[in-house]
Amino acid sequence: MRIVFHGDNAASFSRDFESLIGPGSEVSVLPDALTNPVDRQCYSDAHIIIGTKFDGTVPVRPDLKLFHVPAAGYDAIKLDALPLTTTVCNCFGHEQAIAEYVMAAILARHVPLLDADARLRQGDWTYWAGSLSRVHDEMAGKTIGLLGFGHIGQAIAARARAFEMRVTVANRSVVASSPLVDNSFTLDQLPKFWGTADFIVVSVPLTPETKGIVGHDAFAAMRPTAVVLNVGRGPTIDEGSLYAALKSGRIAGAIIDTWYTYPAPGQPSPQPSSLPFHELRNVVMTPHMSGWTNGTVRRRQRTIADNILNLARGLPCSNVVREAT
Repeated sequence: MRIVFHGDNAASFSRDFESLIGPGSEVSVLPDALTNPVDRQCYSDAHIIIGTKFDGTVPVRPDLKLFHVPAAGYDAIKLDALPLTTTVCNCFGHEQAIAEYVMAAILARHVPLLDADARLRQGDWTYWAGSLSRVHDEMAGKTIGLLGFGHIGQAIAARARAFEMRVTVANRSVVASSPLVDNSFTLDQLPKFWGTADFIVVSVPLTPETKGIVGHDAFAAMRPTAVVLNVGRGPTIDEGSLYAALKSGRIAGAIIDTWYTYPAPGQPSPQPSSLPFHELRNVVMTPHMSGWTNGTVRRRQRTIADNILNLARGLPCSNVVREAT
């Protein structure tokens, strides 16, 4: 069985992979750009492809058994260009890492460790206890609003509860009140949701329905002290509306990990937006890193390996995006 790992992250996911599936398979790692004829042929000969995008420009074998996305998002996979006999699966396993990122970002706004350290090294005791002018804030009692309550939203809610935060949720399907959730809204109730939270975390997938779901009206309805965090997909937040809300001070700030412009051939180091977010002081910018941890890679490798083994044994796969027919 020929297995191909394709794309920018292929080397990471292929590391020690043969030890997870056992002998009998030929594993190849191919670059993102399939310009070499040998690489293209290897791709076309594969029984199983693991990659984050597929547009049909490079042919695959008509009996391709499995196309496995080593990530949750599959919006870059042209499903109708794959053979009908191909099972398509995706992976999660990133929710722990993203939840830690969200908690770290919120903690950093409440506990000024780095600033206190930098000041004290200069003999500056700005944060010394004892005066009301020197107190800093706490997360306990604040409200976190989760736009999307899938794997990521649920992991964040569990950790927010540990910090004694209130949790409100907006989700496509109804979310019942529970030990994790204080109040919930469906997506047709978003105008009521926006003003409920001090922190709003966007983790919905990018679909035609969710593109720009956080726009001008959303920012107008948020608390002026609100901070928005995007760990889902960049375009779920309208680019211009986000920039205007931050520049005008309509909201207090943002922590943005998923963007509108990414590195590409010929443009390896672009700014992540056509708008100058990098000039704003009330935004923290990170390069789509929140879910990229050793733990995420290991968990996704295990999911992919299990699905390959299940397929070989005639057992059902997990995280199926499209069943083979």
